[in-house]
Amino acid sequence: MLDMSIVWYIILIQSLIIFILIGLLFNYARRLSSVEFKKRSQSTLYGKISEQFLPFMKTYPYSSKHFRFLGSPIDGVQFEKDKIILIEFKSAGGKLSKTQREIRDLVSQKKVVFQEIKIN
Repeated sequence: MLDMSIVWYIILIQSLIIFILIGLLFNYARRLSSVEFKKRSQSTLYGKISEQFLPFMKTYPYSSKHFRFLGSPIDGVQFEKDKIILIEFKSAGGKLSKTQREIRDLVSQKKVVFQEIKIN
């Protein structure tokens, strides 16, 4: 039969090992989430920068001279002689935000108006 002091010593060592492993696991998880956050942050920054240059690309279907960048809640407005187009640039996997979907729906429902406000 094992001496009780040896049993307590084994339990203490096992507890210490478990404590160290949990600490390492939390440290690894914190680093991983930090890397993921940085990747998402870089991706967002890249997207915001590239949105400003997309109207100057050859594949842009309108004249960049008539594009006005807004940035938020949509990327910009394209002014043509026969229409005004609200533009939102998205990459292949990009989806409209809730606000952007609401704007799209308002346009579809013809709830877009022009209002002149005079300042005295």
